[in-house]
Amino acid sequence: MPFPAPDLRIDRDAVLWSAPERDRVGRPLLLLLHGYGSDEADLFGAAAYLPLEPVIASIRAPIPEGPGFAWFSRFTNVPSDPLAGNADAAARAVLDWLDEQPPAPTGLLGFSQGGAMALQLLRLAPERFNYAVQLSGFVVQGRQEGDALLAERRVPVFWGRGTRDDTIPAASIARTSEWLPEHAALDARIYEGMGHAISSLELGDISSFIRAHLPR
Repeated sequence: MPFPAPDLRIDRDAVLWSAPERDRVGRPLLLLLHGYGSDEADLFGAAAYLPLEPVIASIRAPIPEGPGFAWFSRFTNVPSDPLAGNADAAARAVLDWLDEQPPAPTGLLGFSQGGAMALQLLRLAPERFNYAVQLSGFVVQGRQEGDALLAERRVPVFWGRGTRDDTIPAASIARTSEWLPEHAALDARIYEGMGHAISSLELGDISSFIRAHLPR
């Protein structure tokens, strides 16, 4: 018997912002989505290496698990193959939070589980996002109603991964390799010798990618 999809909410008080509210007006937004067992502080340190134009908001995943938090639980999902309903529930929680923010051009940057979340957000709301950065992650199995529109819009997606990343199974990488070129304007980068991590070289490539897709 499958588990019912959880009803999830983003903790508004746990969001880390790169700028106070008075300095966010009129600027694009970049959402950071951390990996499994981590928290909102994990990716926030990367803000120093990213373009200064966007306001950065680092969001805490809604499920307490392990040493930190998760977007979907390992106890009700295979880690790299979550139930689509559970991934949807987490993505909708982010969309609900985003609805509370002032309208702004918005990008996504996620690592591992957070990378899967970045792609799931694109699939649920293709019209909401200008670009996505998916690092050491994967696309969730199954079809979404937004997939066709996403394929038409060709949202720019940066996919970075390392040759020594043994955290994400080969089957999930193969699925993502097939899905992404059909649904996005893909910039795929593979980093020799890198494990399940983000390298300084990759950060430079990410920064260039984001800068190229900021609104003019």
